[in-house]
Amino acid sequence: MNTEKKENYVIVKHEKGSLTDFITAFTKHHENIENENVVVDLSANNKLKADDLLGFLEISNLYRNHNKSFVIINNSVSIDDLPEDLIVVPTEKEAEDMIQMDEIQRELGF
Repeated sequence: MNTEKKENYVIVKHEKGSLTDFITAFTKHHENIENENVVVDLSANNKLKADDLLGFLEISNLYRNHNKSFVIINNSVSIDDLPEDLIVVPTEKEAEDMIQMDEIQRELGF
C-alpha cells in the first residue's frame, strides 16, 4: 500500500497482492489518514467486479460520516452495479473533481 499526499487529499495505491488483504490493511491503518479526503487507486486492477469493491462500503461510510470524501479509482466496474454510497470514478482527475464538489457542498451546508 503506497500513500501520497496531494493538495486536498491522500491517494492510496493498490498495486499488487490480493484486494482482500489490501482492504484489511487499509481498514486497520486508516486512522493515519482519517482526517483527510481519501482516493483509493485500484486502476492497476482491471478485473474487479462490483462485489470486490463492496469491501470498501463500510470505510467509505465512515469517512462520509466525518465529512470527508472517499473515492475509488477503477474503470472495470460500472457505477450502475454499485450502491450510491460508494463513489467510483475511472480517473484521478475525476476523483479530484468529486472531492472538490463534495467540499463545495459541505461548505454550503448540503
